[in-house]
Amino acid sequence: MSRITQDISGILKPAKRDLLPAGNRDQAKIQGWVLYDADCRFCADLARRFDHLLASRRLVLLPLQTPWVGAKLGLADSQLLSELRLLLPDGRNFGGADALVEISRLYWWAWPLPQLVRVPGVRTLSRRGYRWVARRRNCAGGVCATRNLTDEKESLRSFDFLPLLLLPLAALLFRSRLAAWLFMWAMAFAIYTGCKWLTFRQATRRGLSSNLPRALGYLLAWPGMDAEKFLDEKTVPAKPRGVEWAMAIVKTLFGVGLLWGITRTAFPAHPILGAWIGMTGLIFILHFGFFHVLSIVWRRAGVTARPLMQNPLLAGSLAEFWGRRWNTAFNELVFRFTFRPLCRSAGPVVATLLVFGLSGLVHELVISLPARGGCGLPTAYFLAQGLGVAAERARLGRSIGLGRGARGWLFTVLVTAGPAFWLFHPWFVNNVILPMLSAVGAI
Repeated sequence: MSRITQDISGILKPAKRDLLPAGNRDQAKIQGWVLYDADCRFCADLARRFDHLLASRRLVLLPLQTPWVGAKLGLADSQLLSELRLLLPDGRNFGGADALVEISRLYWWAWPLPQLVRVPGVRTLSRRGYRWVARRRNCAGGVCATRNLTDEKESLRSFDFLPLLLLPLAALLFRSRLAAWLFMWAMAFAIYTGCKWLTFRQATRRGLSSNLPRALGYLLAWPGMDAEKFLDEKTVPAKPRGVEWAMAIVKTLFGVGLLWGITRTAFPAHPILGAWIGMTGLIFILHFGFFHVLSIVWRRAGVTARPLMQNPLLAGSLAEFWGRRWNTAFNELVFRFTFRPLCRSAGPVVATLLVFGLSGLVHELVISLPARGGCGLPTAYFLAQGLGVAAERARLGRSIGLGRGARGWLFTVLVTAGPAFWLFHPWFVNNVILPMLSAVGAI
C-alpha cells in the first residue's frame, strides 16, 4: 500500500490540525477519506482494486492505522479496526454498511442502494450483514483476526463472494465499447457466473465432493443453481420419457417460429408488438426449450437436473408462480442466500419484499443499465409482485381466494402480466431489443 500512502502523504500532517486548511485548493476538492484496515489482507486487496474508482469521485484511500485517524474519529484502538470508515471534510464519519451507502450516493449507477435502505428494516439488516462479513474476513498477521476459527466447514468465505462483485464491475468497463444488447448479455452472464460460483463453493464447503467432469458440467453446461443435487452422485433421477423430449423440441421450434417468423411479419406495421413477440420467442428458445433439452440430457446421464420452468401458466397463486414454477434456478438461489436468513431476523413478509426488491435491482443492471433509461421501473415491477404475494397471503386475500383456484390464477395473470411494461420498458425495447433482433436477422 506504499503507493496509496505516498499519494496522500501531503495531507497527513495538515489533517492532524484541520482536514481542510484554509487556502489549500487541492484539498478543498477532496470529497472524503475512505479508511480501511491496512493490516487486513482482504481489506487491502479490495482497496487496491477500487482505488481508481474511488479516485474518480475524489475519495482518498487511507489506512485506519494513520496516526491522526483514531483521534479524529474519537475511537479507541479496540474499535478502530472493526469496520470500514468514511470521513467527510466537515468532520462527519460513517462506519460499515452506512459508509458504503454514503459512498454509493456519489455514483449514478448505484442509486438504488440509498433508496433501498429507506425500506423499514433494510438498514438494520445491512448493518448486521456487514458485521457478519467483517467478523469473518481473512486477515493477515493477526491484527484484524476477527474470524471465528470454529466456523462450520460449510460456511462461505469472503473470497467466495468476490466473483459476484468483481465480474459485474468488469462487465461495466465494456459498457461504452459494446452495443447495448451485447452489454446486456455480458452483464447477465457476469451476474450468472458469480452466482454459479457461489452455489458451487457452498456445496463443496459442505463436504460434497464430485468428479471433475460433473463439476465442470455444473459450472459450464447447466444453468440451474442447485449444486448439491447436481453434484450428488448417490441420487439417480428417473429417466425422462419420450414425450418430454417431444415437448422440449416443440417449445424450441415454437420459439424459433416466433423469433424468425412472426416477428418479421409483425414488425413493419407494429414495431413494438414485433419486439415483444421476438422477446417471447427468445424466452421459449432458451428457458422453455434449450434449457429443458439440457435437463433431459443430464437426467438421462444420471444427474439430477430439474427443468427450470415448471409449467408457469398452471400457477394458482403468485407465490406458486414465483416460488415453484418460474425460473426455479433464481428462486433456489434467492431462497437459500437471501430469503431464509432474512426470514429468521425480519419475518416472512419483510423478507419477501426484500427478496423481490433484490430481484428488481438485479434486473436494473441487466435491463435499465444497458438501455440507458427506465431506471426504477424493473424494481417497481418486482416490488409490485412482492406486494401481490403479501396481499394474497393476508386475511382479506385468503378470504376472497386470491391464492387458490380460478381467482388465484386470474390474480396471478393480472399482477404478473399487467405491469410487464415496467419490467421490459420502452427504453429497453427500443435501445436493446430492437437492435438485437436486427443483429440476429429477426427483423
